[in-house]
Amino acid sequence: MPGEHILVVDDEPGIREVCRLYLEREGFAVREAASLAGARAALRGEAPALVVLDLMLPDGSGLDLCRELVEAGTPVVCLTARADETDRVLGLELGADDYVTKPFSPRELVARVRAVLRRARAAKEPAPVTVRFGRCAVDLAARRLWVGGREVACTPKEFDLLALFVTHPHRVFTRQQLLERVWDFSYAGDTRTVDVHVQRLRRKIEPDPQHPRYLKTVWSVGYRFDPEGEAS
Repeated sequence: MPGEHILVVDDEPGIREVCRLYLEREGFAVREAASLAGARAALRGEAPALVVLDLMLPDGSGLDLCRELVEAGTPVVCLTARADETDRVLGLELGADDYVTKPFSPRELVARVRAVLRRARAAKEPAPVTVRFGRCAVDLAARRLWVGGREVACTPKEFDLLALFVTHPHRVFTRQQLLERVWDFSYAGDTRTVDVHVQRLRRKIEPDPQHPRYLKTVWSVGYRFDPEGEAS
């Protein structure tokens, strides 16, 4: 909401200025930092609602700071160079909420910041007992799935996976994160286990499993649940 503090961390003054101007135009209060040291100094003051974080900084990688922010529960939108796919994937694996590649549209950045903050606020609200999307209803308390008014059986792990997706809409999960959260941290299985379970869920909830609307593949990263069911 307007007035929330955003910390922009980037070593390029021009990028920081553009981010500040567009975010302030939307009513956000913006602080700036040009390095990891500057960011940590800024974080010792009022906690920001969100951090826009460049992953390539003059005094080190922003990935370490990204990890610290995620552990503290602070939403992060990463800035990466278009060619830095490895850093982009690592940022998402650490728990960053979104990323924008340079060069970027300032309006797109503002839209992503607003979307991440919206999801962060929603995550703090009590989880609903039943989640509905399309023709599906997921009763989280009773661990039951209905599609088109008819109950559809799920294995325990299928339901655990579905429950994780529907309670974290729009969030991208890597296959490793899904293994750790659904199968447990010590699970040493092949990540193809996740793919198999996603395919099974798609056959149960998707109108057309070959062209999924809800359980989307994020190429080279993992999966995302889209409750609006927008066509790919």
